Amino acid sequence: MKSKTMRLALILLFCFYLTGCGDNDTQKNSQKEQPGSKKIVTPEGKKEYAILPGNIKWMTNESDPVFSSEKAVKGGILHSAVTSFPMTFRVVGPDSNGSFRSAILDNQLSLINIHPNTDHIIPELATHWAFGDDKKTMYFKLDKNARWSDGKPVTAWDYAYTLEFMRSEYIIAPWYNDYYTKEIEAVMVYDDYTIGVKSTKAVPDLYLKLGISPTPKHYFGALDETFVQKYNWEIVPNTGAYQISEFKKGKFIKFKRKKDWWAKDKTYLKNRFNVDTVVFDVIRDVNLQWEYFKKGKLDAFGLTMPKYWHEKSNISLFQKGYINKIWFFNDQERSAQGMWLNQDKEIFKDRRLCYAFAHAMNIEKVINKVLRGDYFRLAQAFFGYGEYTDYGIKPRSYDIKKVKNLMMSAGWTRGSDGVWQKEETRFSVKVTYSYEEHTPRLVVLKEEALKAGIELLLERLDSTAMFKKFLEKKHDVAWMGWSTNIRPSYWQGWHSDNAHKPQTNNITNTDDPELDELIDKYRASLNEEERIELSIKIQAAIHETGAFVPTFMVPYVRLGYWRWLELPDFHGTKRSDSLFDPFSTTTGGLFWINAEKKEKTLTAMKKDRVFQPVVIVNKRFKVE
Repeated sequence: MKSKTMRLALILLFCFYLTGCGDNDTQKNSQKEQPGSKKIVTPEGKKEYAILPGNIKWMTNESDPVFSSEKAVKGGILHSAVTSFPMTFRVVGPDSNGSFRSAILDNQLSLINIHPNTDHIIPELATHWAFGDDKKTMYFKLDKNARWSDGKPVTAWDYAYTLEFMRSEYIIAPWYNDYYTKEIEAVMVYDDYTIGVKSTKAVPDLYLKLGISPTPKHYFGALDETFVQKYNWEIVPNTGAYQISEFKKGKFIKFKRKKDWWAKDKTYLKNRFNVDTVVFDVIRDVNLQWEYFKKGKLDAFGLTMPKYWHEKSNISLFQKGYINKIWFFNDQERSAQGMWLNQDKEIFKDRRLCYAFAHAMNIEKVINKVLRGDYFRLAQAFFGYGEYTDYGIKPRSYDIKKVKNLMMSAGWTRGSDGVWQKEETRFSVKVTYSYEEHTPRLVVLKEEALKAGIELLLERLDSTAMFKKFLEKKHDVAWMGWSTNIRPSYWQGWHSDNAHKPQTNNITNTDDPELDELIDKYRASLNEEERIELSIKIQAAIHETGAFVPTFMVPYVRLGYWRWLELPDFHGTKRSDSLFDPFSTTTGGLFWINAEKKEKTLTAMKKDRVFQPVVIVNKRFKVE
C-alpha cells in the first residue's frame, strides 16, 4: 500500500499524529488574546477549564464544492492486497512507521482538513476554528456528535491527552516526544467541546501545524513501560469510517464500515466510504497480485508501470470489457523518488564520490528503455511546490567523463575489473529496494554504472524489512520515495538533529551546519517571501550535498479495475493519487461497488458475452 501525500500518510498533513508538520505555519485573522486568560491544562486529576478569550472570530466552511457522487451506493467487499503484514498496529513507537500505517491513520480524523481541489480549510472533527493574533494559537469548536468507535464521545480532554501521550517516554518514539515538546506548547480546554492549541512559536500557515487528532484517554489511561508490547496488536478506538474487525498475522487484515458512523451525513464526507468491508490479503509478490486480479480476487490493480498499461493489460479480460482502464492526471507536490546515499558510510563521506555516483546513474536510459517514456525525470527532492520550488535545479545526468574526473581528483584508480578502487576499497555499494517490478530498472542502472566503474549490488527485501533497514540507517543506498506535505518540510529529512540516529527520516545522515542554519531560519520565519527565498536556498544546498539522486516522477494515476467498481463522473480530485483508496478523508472513499453489475459481469464471463471496452483518459488536472 502506497504512502500518501495528504494522506499525507504519508503521509496526510492532518492525519493522526502530524507527521512532518513542523515546518508549516499561519493565516491571519482578527483575534485578541487577553493576558492571563489561558491556562495550560493537563488531563490528570480534577478537570479545570481555561477562560476563553474574547473577540474570537469563528470561521467555518460548508460552501466549497462537494467532491462525491449522489449516485454512490453502500455495500460490497473491496478486495485489496499488501506485500507484507505490518510489524505492529501501533502508529507510534518501534516498527510503527511502515506502509500499512496509513490505513490505520486514515481512519482517524483530525480537527480540520484541506479541500483537495480548492486547498481551503474544511471541517472534520471541529465545526469551527479561529486564529489568535499571536500567530501561535488556534481555537476549535468540536463537533458534539463525534464518537469513538466504541461509542464514547470525543471531547476536549482527548486532545489534552494527545499532548500527554505524545510526550510520554513509554511510547518509545523520540521524534514525537521531541515534536510535541518543542513544537506544541499546550492544549487549552475551555469547555468539554472547545479547545485551543498553541504552538511554541509563531509560524505561517498555522492551520497546517495545529490540526491535531485526539487520543482516546478512556482507552489508554495511564501509560507505563508495558505500552509497546501491550498495544502491539491492539485495535485502538478511532473516529473514522472503518475499524479493523479481524486479522490473521501474515495472512489478512479486514476492516468493517461503521453502519452508524457519526459523520456519514457531513457535507464533505457524505456519499463516501461506501463499501461495507475492505480486505487486505498478504500477497508478497506483485506478479502474483496481478494473477489474483485477473481472477477477480482483487478488484483493482495499478497499471502505472508501462509493461502493465501497454502490454500485460492487452488481454481478453480488458478487450471484452470485463476490466476497465483509467489514466487520471493529478496536480500535486511530487514524491521524492530516488536513491538516498548514506553519508555515514565511508565511501559517501567524500562529496566527490556522491557526485560521481549520480553521474553514473543512467536514469534517462531507464525512462526511455524500461519505462517506455511514460515517466518523467525528477529534478530534485522538492518538486511541484509552486513558488517554494527552485525549478532551475537540474539533476546530474549520466556522464562517464565526469565520473572519471571526480574519481581521479579523489585519488581513485580503475582496478583490473574496471571498478574504481583506492587501496583496498572498491567502489561497490548495495542498493536496497522492495518491489520486484523495479528490478529491471535497477538492472539497467547496474549495467550502465559498471561502464562508469561503479558496482551496484542489488538487495531486494520485503517492504517492511526494507523500511526498517532504512530507519536504522544500515543501508548504503536506499531506493525509495517519501510522501509529501503542502509546504516543503526540511527538518525531518535534512537537519543534523535527525542524523546519526535510528528511527528518524534523515536517512542520508546529512550533517551540514550551513544547511542546518537555513532550515532553522525557514522554520522560524513568519514572512512568506522570506520563506520562499530560504526554500530556494535550502534546495540548492541539498542538491550540493549530492546525497539524493532523483529518479522519476509520475504526475498521474493509471489503474485497471473490474467494471463493477464505479467512480464519480469527475473520477477523482486534483490531489487524488489513488482512485480506489478506501479510507483517506482527503481524497479517498469516492468509489462504490455496483452489485448488479458484478453479477451480470460474472454471468457474462461464464457465457462469453462481451461488453464495450472502456479506456478513460482524464486530463482535467494535467499540468502542461
